[in-house]
Amino acid sequence: MRIISAGLMLALLFSSMIYAEASGDNSSDEHFPADKIDLRFWKLTLPLDDNNDGKVDEVNVRSLKEYSHPDFFSLDENGLLVFTAPNKATTSANSTNTRSELRQMLRGKNTKFGTHHPKNNFSLKAHRGSKYFALVGGQLEATLKVLHVAKNAKHGNKKPAYSVVVGQIHADKDKEVINKGKGFGWGNEPIKVYYKKWPQHKTGSVFWTYERNLAKDNPDRTDIAYSVWGNTWENLQDPGKEGIALGELFNYNINVHGNTMYLTFRTSDPSKMVKYQIDLSNNVDAYGKVDEKDNPLGYSGDALYFKAGAYNQCSTKDDPAFWYAACAGTGDWKVDKANGDYTSVAFSRIQLAGPYDPDNTP
Repeated sequence: MRIISAGLMLALLFSSMIYAEASGDNSSDEHFPADKIDLRFWKLTLPLDDNNDGKVDEVNVRSLKEYSHPDFFSLDENGLLVFTAPNKATTSANSTNTRSELRQMLRGKNTKFGTHHPKNNFSLKAHRGSKYFALVGGQLEATLKVLHVAKNAKHGNKKPAYSVVVGQIHADKDKEVINKGKGFGWGNEPIKVYYKKWPQHKTGSVFWTYERNLAKDNPDRTDIAYSVWGNTWENLQDPGKEGIALGELFNYNINVHGNTMYLTFRTSDPSKMVKYQIDLSNNVDAYGKVDEKDNPLGYSGDALYFKAGAYNQCSTKDDPAFWYAACAGTGDWKVDKANGDYTSVAFSRIQLAGPYDPDNTP
């Protein structure tokens, strides 16, 4: 299966394409998100349990071609794809955060391979079974604007309050994917792209996090935040003109080539471009320093996949742990929407491609 367009071509097209918001000429034959954005290699998770099976609803690759939901996954009047997730709703197992989010499915419609099969995921070059995966590395590029973040939190000083994850790489939790169970399989995230805005602030911050690839019960397993525009979650100050406003377009490119993750963040102002790179196969951080607390093999033993959409970080759970901000939410969508207890993100572009080597880019 080939979803791979030329990564180099994508890089060259950045400056002319990434800031172009849909023009508003949403033609009559464009009824579904898949009419505007290529969704052939994604499945969708929604904050719903419409079939009452006690599980979060998912829309598979085949069904996604002609699917939309008026509240949580639809095109707006300008043809942008809007993902919305209430604070309180059905969510995936072992999570208290709701989501309207795509999960990369490299197998496409070929259900011969299960979701956790190597042919439905990518790996680093350093993975001992890399030849068995659909790809070694990969690339996700997106242009978006955050429309709304949840604004009512009992524990507003906790890190995830008032924030949403708009893109990520996730490691698979299935240790049996390859190497007879010798993969790590802890299900951590080498990157999550965050937008966070306090209710009283004029602008929000964009930052990304790297999670140390350790077992869940390891006390050193945590997310390390790197600033893009504005602050990270450690700084509670208003980012002001250094931040990104609600409704302001920005672009991210996550390019995993070999063992290295290359990151590029852009706005309409070329002077605000931010770049990072980090080797995901060791424990050297994005500043070039060895992190003695991280896994010395990084994510080299994991199956990986991209995600994009609105992953609401404002959990309604009230718990002493730092991750639970006790955000407001009733579970009644009309009430929660009126109270601002939700997150919403609009994408004009979501593009998968093969990895490219930045050193060979003109």
